[in-house]
Amino acid sequence: MNRRTFLSGAVALALTSCMPKRKGVAIGTKNFTEQLLLGEILAQTIEHTVPVSVERRFYLAGSYICHQAILAGRVDMYVEYTGTALTAILKQPPISNRSEVFSIVKNQYQQRFGLEVLPSLGFDNSFAMVMRGEDAERLKLRTLSDLSSVAPRMRMGVGYEFSERPDGYPGLVKTYSLQFAEPPRIMDLGLLYRALQSKQVDIVAGSNTDGLIAALGLIVLEDDKHYFPPYEAVPIVRPQALQADPRIRAGLERLTGKISAEDMRHLNYAVDGQKQDPVQVVEQYLREHKILPS
Repeated sequence: MNRRTFLSGAVALALTSCMPKRKGVAIGTKNFTEQLLLGEILAQTIEHTVPVSVERRFYLAGSYICHQAILAGRVDMYVEYTGTALTAILKQPPISNRSEVFSIVKNQYQQRFGLEVLPSLGFDNSFAMVMRGEDAERLKLRTLSDLSSVAPRMRMGVGYEFSERPDGYPGLVKTYSLQFAEPPRIMDLGLLYRALQSKQVDIVAGSNTDGLIAALGLIVLEDDKHYFPPYEAVPIVRPQALQADPRIRAGLERLTGKISAEDMRHLNYAVDGQKQDPVQVVEQYLREHKILPS
């Protein structure tokens, strides 16, 4: 066992020893728009199917904090992405096979953490290397392999997690032999597209379901070497929450396979691009798609 694994386990043990007792359900999220929407989707679905109070503990920062929060019982569930769970939490190398990744994550989360991984909500939110459309057209760039010859003249913007994680920047530049003009500029995820628009950077590490990609006329370069693993959105849940009332599981299962990548892009754009209230956006979506009981 390495030092990092030992420390992580020690932290989890210390936190779980003082788990709070709670009558309702607490839902956590990471700190970006899509996670806020997914947290609200879980919350509203449960609220409309189970007579239980729901506490929203949103914007908990990144994957590590969310993971520690659920281990400590500070939250009962949050939505994770399978590729992130595989590489950032389980510390395993990326795998491209979707079903294999899900199986590993589901089994390892149960064995190592005592957590249940529910089936995918229906969409894959892979990392996306995004450029201004006019630049991609001018430079005739379609794939990430095409990028290697022009990368020395380009600046890249990334979120903090992408700069550090094993399926992030270090592996990307190695796989595609990329050498940019300078080290990646690390910034808040909400600033990536603003920096791209204002030409502070030339390419950013966004996400496949970002609503602003189409709205701003941006281009996603194809991951032609299949570097990134699948990132299916899956609810991670403490079994105690499911055991407290079987209707909670039934409510969450109403969401299985119901949210497409296109749906998620529209939801993200409604909040990021059109500045709509995420609570109302989610409620309208759930009712239009008949996920909420009538």
